Order: sequence, then C-alpha cells, then structure tokens
Amino acid sequence: MSDHDQQEFQKQNHFQWNSPFRGGGGAADLSPAVQTAQKILDQALERGASDIHLEPEKKQMQIRCRVDGVLQPLCQVPKNLQEPLISRIKILSGMDIGEKRLPQDGRFQGQWRGHQVDVRVSSLPTLFGENLVLRLLDQEAVQLDLAQLGFSAENLEKLHGCLRRPHGLFLVTGPTGSGKSTTLYGILASLDREQQNIITVEDPVEYQLEGIRQVAVQPKIGLTFARCLRSILRQDPDCIMVGEIRDGETAAMSIHAALTGHRVFSTLHTNTAVGAVTRILDMGVEPYLAAAALEGVVGQQLVRRLCSCCKKAYTVTEQDWEWQYLRLTEPRILYRAQGCPRCGHTGYAGRIPLQEILVLTEPLRRSILQEAGNEELEKLARQEGFRSLWEDGREKVLSGETSGEELLRVLG
Repeated sequence: MSDHDQQEFQKQNHFQWNSPFRGGGGAADLSPAVQTAQKILDQALERGASDIHLEPEKKQMQIRCRVDGVLQPLCQVPKNLQEPLISRIKILSGMDIGEKRLPQDGRFQGQWRGHQVDVRVSSLPTLFGENLVLRLLDQEAVQLDLAQLGFSAENLEKLHGCLRRPHGLFLVTGPTGSGKSTTLYGILASLDREQQNIITVEDPVEYQLEGIRQVAVQPKIGLTFARCLRSILRQDPDCIMVGEIRDGETAAMSIHAALTGHRVFSTLHTNTAVGAVTRILDMGVEPYLAAAALEGVVGQQLVRRLCSCCKKAYTVTEQDWEWQYLRLTEPRILYRAQGCPRCGHTGYAGRIPLQEILVLTEPLRRSILQEAGNEELEKLARQEGFRSLWEDGREKVLSGETSGEELLRVLG
C-alpha cells in the first residue's frame, strides 16, 4: 500500500471533526486530550455503538459504550487526563467549559467512513467530576424501509392498513432506546411526499428527510411542541409528525389535529401498545375524543440478533426452562449465543424489533368510551387478532433470530 493510500485509509477510519473548534493542525491538535477523544470515538464507531459514556471515578475515568442496547467497557482514562478530555468534548459541543455545577447539552458533527455522524452531548455533575454521555447518530446507517424494519408479514399488513386511513392519530410506543424514532421515520419515508405536505416538529431533528419540512423545538425561547402544532395547522398540512407527546397540551393539540382531517404520527413512552390508550386518558384527554381520534398503536422493543456465524443449536425438552417459558408442546431445536471474533465474542450482532400493533375497531372504541382498563382492552383486542410483544418474540426465538435468554432479558 502506497503512502497516499495509507493516508486515505487512516482518514476514512478516523472520525473527522466538523467543528470550528477543531484546531488548525498545529501542536495543540496533538495534545493527549485530542488524541484520546479521537481514539474513543473511533473505537466506539468501529464497534457500532449508539452511545458513549464518560464516567468519572475516584482514581480514573471509565469509558463505556452501548452496543446493541448493552453497555460494554471500552477503555480507561487516567485521572490527570479527565478534565482536559471533558473540556475538549464540551468545546466541540459548544458548551460552557467554565460551568461545571449545572447540567448542559450540546452537539457537534463529523464524518466517519464517508457518513455524517451527529453527536449529541449531555453533561451531569457527579461526585468525582462531570459525567458525559455522547449519543451517536449515523445518518447513513439508519434503515428507513418499512419492509426491512423487522415487522412480521401480519404486522406489516396491519400497519399498512392503518397508514391507508385518511386521518387520525397513529402512535409508536416503547421505552427509551426501543427504536420508536426509526419506525416513525420509516413511516414518513413510505408516504407520498410529492402530493402531500408533511411537516414534523421534533426535539431534536435526528434524521433529515428530503421533501419534508422539519422543525426543531426550542423550549428556551418558548418554541414548544404545542406552540409549533398551532402554527403547523395554519400551514395547510396533510400529515404531521410530533416527535413525542409529553404533556396534556401537546396531546390535546394532536387529538384536535387528527379530528380536523389530518394524519398525525407521534410517540409515547409506554411499555405496551394498549398502555398508550390509558396514558392518553391520564393526560387529560376526554375518552370520547381519544376514541374518535386514535386509529392505531405500534408497541415496540428491541432484542439482540444472534450472530449467524457462531450461534449454537440445542434441543429443548421438558426438563429445560425454555419449555415452559415458550409454552412448547414438543421438543424443538433452538439457538443460543456462543461468541466469535465477528460479533466481538458477544454471540449477538445487531438488533431486531419485537412489535405489536393495536388497530382501533368499533368494539375497542366503545370500551375506551367506558374507560376500560388495560387488561380489558387487551382481552378485547385479542378477540380482534392482536398479538403481543411476547408472542412476536416467541416466533423470533423459534425461527432462530434471537435466543430465549435474550427474550427473557428484555421482556422478563
């Protein structure tokens, strides 16, 4: 390999800062803090991490990264390098390096192997110094094709049925880090952007979609979700995406938009699809409005996918815990994680979603009007063909996509 080729290879495999604070290539750029920050980002991106945690401890700073939803140790930083490293990240993020007593948020961008990577930074004062968490958003890595997002054929058909409805509120629910935003962006990408006016309000805008007007809320100046929604309704929209329904005012505005002939998409932090109905009511929305506006809910969580190179087959019999957990009636061949160099010896490579789709039918709307509880709503939904997250996960365990241990870890 020539010197020029080696330089190009190193350039592609190093995070390239897109920041006015990155320096001009002088001696300052060779400081230990700069080199350490570069090394941490390179190693985390190489592993496919979604987050980097810089955690101050008494004698050193612990660096961990979240890969496929699980935190893994990355490296340790000497205590004397802790403050310079934190300052380096804070300067890049546009944060105040003199303020160490209050939490701060910032962001910066860079290039990784030709992809644009957005880095969101959050600081938190702790006993031994500021704790930083970096959220890595690779614009090119996100998959926005609904057919490739892991929906079963049955669930995908239900989803498309909801999307064909001309108006109403459609929700994606799940805990933090369950892929709600990815599913929501996949839904937006599937819509006709040429003949429809699609506007989003987000906090922040994570992925840029061509042909869609995207607005980032700024609470510090009063630009909230609810205020944006009021203005968006005067922009002649066909579809509206609200990044998250966090309060009663935003919920009421979203319901109002859905009832006035618009399609509204949003997310909620609930663990199940059925739980989204009661959460909306708890926010102060009248049952008759929720019943009229809500059209469908996707509940979602993520599990790790077994590494195809090293997953190990075994037979489950009545003596094994999986027999009862998976409700088996005959011996089955399943797969468990083993570990190899390709998957970093974890036994897993990537993640797949577990999904459940609640389609609002007339019997369900009548139950919402009567303020039925979660158990009653789920029982009625099952009569209409509803399949839970666990049932979707069971199918993915039986097909060898994930393991029983992973399903138990995520769903309990």
